[in-house]
Amino acid sequence: MIVLIGFICLFALLLIRVPIGFALGLVGATGFGWIVGLSPALKSIGTVASDTVMSYDFAVIPMFILMGNLIARSGISDDLYAASQTWFGGMRRGLAIATIASCGGFSAVCGSSLATAATMARVAVPPMRSYQYSDAVAAGSVAAGGTLGILIPPSIALVLYGIMTESDIGALFAAGVLPGLLGIVLYMAAISVWVRFNPSIGPAAQRASFADKLASLQGIIGILLLFTLVMGGLYLGLFTPTEAAGIGSAGALVIALARGRMNVRKLLDTLYDSARTSVALLTILIGAILFANFMNVARLPQDLGAWVMDMNLSPMMVISMIVLIYVVLGCFLESISMMLLTVPIFYPIVASLGFDLVWFGIVVIVVIEISMITPPVGMNIFVLRSVLPDIPTATIFRGVLPFIAADVIRAALLIAFPIIALWLPNLMH
Repeated sequence: MIVLIGFICLFALLLIRVPIGFALGLVGATGFGWIVGLSPALKSIGTVASDTVMSYDFAVIPMFILMGNLIARSGISDDLYAASQTWFGGMRRGLAIATIASCGGFSAVCGSSLATAATMARVAVPPMRSYQYSDAVAAGSVAAGGTLGILIPPSIALVLYGIMTESDIGALFAAGVLPGLLGIVLYMAAISVWVRFNPSIGPAAQRASFADKLASLQGIIGILLLFTLVMGGLYLGLFTPTEAAGIGSAGALVIALARGRMNVRKLLDTLYDSARTSVALLTILIGAILFANFMNVARLPQDLGAWVMDMNLSPMMVISMIVLIYVVLGCFLESISMMLLTVPIFYPIVASLGFDLVWFGIVVIVVIEISMITPPVGMNIFVLRSVLPDIPTATIFRGVLPFIAADVIRAALLIAFPIIALWLPNLMH
């Protein structure tokens, strides 16, 4: 009953637009105090807050955020799209495929779906419209491609998941590579099928010579080297995720300076934006930990686990139920908030059933990706509406439908074949 009241209060606070971090923290601390006592609850607030802010492991969050912001301001997204357009633009549907490819590349050093969607909307949609692509194809490609930022490493969502479940962040990053590439391939396939049935919505652009294609790669050498440095060092065990974040940030600053896109004013703005985003995420994380403590002392994970065992459901049926819950919640909750709210409840159940928590983390992120482009709270949809106000919301939602189908296929493949996510992490050991 206490847990039920806690959830009702939490959703009531969210409905009146209390920030998710404060809502989670308030309900979590109050519920903890109701069960354990007021004094321990007040002490837990200070302990959790100080431990979260002062932890060395949590330094990975602001450093990867800084890395993404530096890359976003370096103008490399323009070169990414230019290279993708040169290679793919000459074929029918080529510009939409180039958009997916450039979103994947930008995600590899950005780590944020919202930043990827906002940046690529400004870069990719105008060329597609100039070649008479339909608004649905143009906006849908950017909205769906932007979701790759939450999965392809370095991903802030994977960092948060690793912190909450005490999983190896390096292994999570490695596990996200192949599912991310699979997502790119399936998105491109969705575009191909869509345009095959209606060729007028994705006409071909101008073809480029092979020499031009090779020349276009010069502009993305920096991002390729940075991704190789960060992921290669993690994969080979040369440095920890926190060290990788620091090296990545330094490398991103060097790239921005080398491209002549950074001055003192822009650097200060970048540091300010990174600090503000980091504080917001850490506030949400503190609230989520307080709420998880409440759930633990109320024994919700243990009771749910016992209930699942008593039902004699197959382990795969339990995973299917959890995935369905995520799909439903994704229609109403923002993605990161949903993950922080649910993972502390679900991961003990998943671990007790013998599933690999690294694999489960990738499944969770892929399902959350679906929620970022589904109504009524698809965050990437609203990012595009703010950047492209002349494209109706209904048009954007219509444009993402083929990509939602592709995501459902990818989630089913990951559940049926866990090796897709676990192959690279297994090679690390």
